[in-house]
Amino acid sequence: MSGTLYGVGVGPGNPEDLTIRALNTIKKCDLVAIPTKDKEQSHAYRIIKQAWPEIDKKEVLCLPFPMIKDKETLEAHYEELLLQVLDLLDKGKNVAFLTIGDPTVYSTYLALHKRIRREGHPAQIVSGIPSFCAVAATLQIGLSEKEQEVHIIPASYQGEDALSYSGTKIFMKSGRTLKGFIENLEKWEKNHPCEIYAVSNCGMQDEVCYDGVEELVKNKEMMPYLTTVIVKEGNKER
Repeated sequence: MSGTLYGVGVGPGNPEDLTIRALNTIKKCDLVAIPTKDKEQSHAYRIIKQAWPEIDKKEVLCLPFPMIKDKETLEAHYEELLLQVLDLLDKGKNVAFLTIGDPTVYSTYLALHKRIRREGHPAQIVSGIPSFCAVAATLQIGLSEKEQEVHIIPASYQGEDALSYSGTKIFMKSGRTLKGFIENLEKWEKNHPCEIYAVSNCGMQDEVCYDGVEELVKNKEMMPYLTTVIVKEGNKER
């Protein structure tokens, strides 16, 4: 009997945001998988450990995903990871793949999920609190009201053109492109009334909030990969 692969969203960073369903899924699985070289590098693993220290007793499968955009190289790497997971599932093992935030939003897990199901094995998604929802709650702002649109954008792939979208723009996982994106945002903001916010490492001990493009510009050299930038149309209500 085949095992099942679970893509488990653990929330953005605060262990109290971990859902009961997610924790119960992890507990019942034979081992956990993480998209890093070791568990100490995994934000998702550290979140679980704070909520349930017994995770250290679980077997850990490290499935590092390269941070590259070359499709051919990525495809070859995904196939290697697929074989490792298929071997475990064929042995009847249930695997919980941990992912920060929610597995359906720009998650490395999706690459495995689609391939596992294509091979005829069961794979399920366990939703987690998306980072951008937690960011908005931390900032005490709404993302949309009435007819406002919301756009979720991977900032490492695009940014400048997306600033012209209507409504609220959410730029996620900016990575190494964050500095350049903030510079473009500073230029764009001069001619476009808007509210600009950002949160780095939402829900974690080193969480930092930013209000206004000036704060982003001042701190652009030190903002980490897990930074979400929110741009809302219109002037801020005072």
